[in-house]
Amino acid sequence: MTSESLTVDTPAGTVCATAGPRQDDAVVFELGGALRGSVHVTGTHHPHYWDPFTAVRACLGPVNAYQTTAPDDALPRLTRSRTRYHGSLTLYPDDYADRPQVSVYPMTSADGHEPPEKTAVTLTAVLRACAAHVAQRGDLPVILDLSRQRDTAALLRFLTWSAAHHQAEAARLEREARAAHPARRAAVAAWWTVARWFTACPHPVLLLMLADLPYPVLPNPLARTVDVKQWWAPYCLTAAAREHEHARRAQAEADSLRVQQRSRRPARRPQPRAHAAPHAARLELDAS
Repeated sequence: MTSESLTVDTPAGTVCATAGPRQDDAVVFELGGALRGSVHVTGTHHPHYWDPFTAVRACLGPVNAYQTTAPDDALPRLTRSRTRYHGSLTLYPDDYADRPQVSVYPMTSADGHEPPEKTAVTLTAVLRACAAHVAQRGDLPVILDLSRQRDTAALLRFLTWSAAHHQAEAARLEREARAAHPARRAAVAAWWTVARWFTACPHPVLLLMLADLPYPVLPNPLARTVDVKQWWAPYCLTAAAREHEHARRAQAEADSLRVQQRSRRPARRPQPRAHAAPHAARLELDAS
C-alpha cells in the first residue's frame, strides 16, 4: 500500500503529513517540513451526543491522547524549536451546516504553557488537515465502527452513572418543591401575624420585619421570605423536569449503544452432532 501524503500551508511554513497504514481504528501521520513529530487520527462520538460515532478526532502525538499519554519527546514540535505540544481537534458533521464543524481542545506545551498564536494556528491547521483526510477515506466506516467498539464499555459506565445522577437530582428537587408549599404558607402566616402586631402597636422593629429590604440591609426579612417561597416551588419543578430530560437522554443514548453493540455480536457456531456440549458457550461482545 502506497503512503498518502498531505501538504499543509501554515504560518510556520509548509508541513508534509504522510499517513502510515491503518492501525485498527487509527491512522498515524508522520510530519515533516516546518513541523516534526506525528498526529494520531481515530474515530469518536459526535461532540453533542454520546451514541453516534460520526466524528473524527486528531491528536498531537503518536497515540490516542484520550487513551494513552504520549511521552513528551514523542510530541510534535516546530522544526526550529525544542518545545513540544499537546492538543486535539474533533471534526464532526453538523445538521445545520453544509460542511463539517470543528471543536478544538486547547493546545498546550509539554510543560503546560499556552503556545504563541502563530504556533497554535499551525498546529490546528495540521490537525484539521489530517482529520479531514481521514474523514474522506473509503475505510472511514471501519474506523468509526472499531472506535465505537473500543469506547462503548466506558461510555456505558458513564451514561449509566449520568442517568442515575440526574434521576437522583430530579427527586431531590421535587422534594424541595413539595416542602416549599407549607414553608410558603408558614411565611405568609408569620407576615400577617407581624402585620397585626404592627397595627395594634406600631414599632420600628416590626416595620423592619414587614419591609422588603435589600439583603445587605436586612438578611431574610419576612416579605423576602414570602417572595422566595412563592417562586421556589415552580423553579424546583422546572429544574426537576430538566433533570428528568437529562436522565432520559442519557438512558436513550445508553440503549442506542447497547443496540449497536448487540448488532456486532458474532453469529453462534452450530454445535457438532457428536459429543455435543451440554449448553452453548456464551459469546462475548465485540466492544470492549
